[in-house]
Amino acid sequence: MSRGTGTDGLGNRPAGEHVDEFASRLRGQLVRPGEPGYDEAREIWNGLIDRRPALVARCDGDEDVVAAVHFARDNGLPLAVRGGGHGVAGYAVCDGGLVIDLSGMTAVDVAPERRTARAQGGCTLADVDRATQRHGLAAPLGVVSATGIAGLTLSGGMGWLRRMYGLSCDNLVSATVVTADGQLLTASEGENDDLFWAIRGGGGNFGVVTSFEYRLYPVGPEVFFCNVYYPADRAAEVLRSCEQYVSKTPDGVGPLGVFGRVPAIEEFPAEAHGEPFVAVLALFPGDPAEGEQALRPLREIAEPICDLSGGLTYVEAQAVLDEDYPDGGRYYWKSLNVPELSDTLIERLVEHAAAAPSPASTVDVWYQGGAMAQPADEDTAFANRGVPYLIGIEGNWEAEADSAANVAWVRDTFAGLRPLSAGGIYLNFPGFLEEGEQLLREGYGPNYERLAAVKAVYDPGNLFRLNANIAPKKPAA
Repeated sequence: MSRGTGTDGLGNRPAGEHVDEFASRLRGQLVRPGEPGYDEAREIWNGLIDRRPALVARCDGDEDVVAAVHFARDNGLPLAVRGGGHGVAGYAVCDGGLVIDLSGMTAVDVAPERRTARAQGGCTLADVDRATQRHGLAAPLGVVSATGIAGLTLSGGMGWLRRMYGLSCDNLVSATVVTADGQLLTASEGENDDLFWAIRGGGGNFGVVTSFEYRLYPVGPEVFFCNVYYPADRAAEVLRSCEQYVSKTPDGVGPLGVFGRVPAIEEFPAEAHGEPFVAVLALFPGDPAEGEQALRPLREIAEPICDLSGGLTYVEAQAVLDEDYPDGGRYYWKSLNVPELSDTLIERLVEHAAAAPSPASTVDVWYQGGAMAQPADEDTAFANRGVPYLIGIEGNWEAEADSAANVAWVRDTFAGLRPLSAGGIYLNFPGFLEEGEQLLREGYGPNYERLAAVKAVYDPGNLFRLNANIAPKKPAA
């Protein structure tokens, strides 16, 4: 199953001499169908997506990106932008168009005295974490180290440090952006501030971000990671205990509740394999001994199935979930905000999680608030900050033959929980945005109209439309 047609769409391709001239201007490599490396160049993390671009520009610096934007615009080509290629919706590749591939642009420059780091747009979390941890510092990023920083940050960026230090986009100091007219701009509070506002939550609508400058915080290098699994029939007790824990630490640890089924691996008791669980995961960024004590209440809620908690390096903790999301697996995720952990909600979480056709699928409860809720909705493009819980519905499976059943399960779960939502989704977990503009307006919240106006300034022709797309709209006179 894929949103793409599965055809190469080469009828849209410009004349060969124009392509050759474009290729000659690149410091990087232009990959075309039939050439060695083409299939590798069009592959992304989500194996559910199978698309065939006409060209892939593997960029080696900002000037390559500028040239690629000009070429796509001047030739009327669909344009996709690949950072880490980890976006679940598969926008990083397109049929019959040009892919701007930043995956070779992975330099990270850390300024420890200023507690900032500038990372190129092709970096993954692992790239940034390795560089910043050499100085005992970290940027608030996500929870899977193979994730690209670009898509994560542009649509918010929720990670283990969200309640302490805010979202990834909240800690963006500046960015370099190639806009639809081929300009390379700096976006910051003091320069192109409307663009800077928009890229902090507005997704890839406004250009290609070639570098991100982040604010850093003292984290690690050793941390304590809570990773404890309880029987699913204790779900209400577990989720409400986490709720009480969070209420006592207003700007502290951000737990993640996970509903799933116990995997058949040796770390778990054999008698529990296949049984439903509700897990609690959390990271304490300071001294592991202090963290062990601070996170103990999350590990003593009930008799656990298994407790895999312990001290890790921060880099190791950031990779704890990596093996659950292998390259080439099939993924379809949706999300929605909820205002409370009601009895009805918890019952539905348990029921829907148990009905998942794939044992690798999960339903997740993100505890929000703290630092991520401190900015007002209008301070950045990221909206719905005041909602205390986000439910993530993750369909994760392997075989193509199972795709229809798993997509149907995610959609059914979303439909079953939607009446309990006050509106709003996390645009990094968007499904395929098949609900259309209504869901987009919920995701962008009260910022939608302002985003449409900024879009009209920087991308009036909607060149950057392969994303959670906002149609450009000039404000009324």
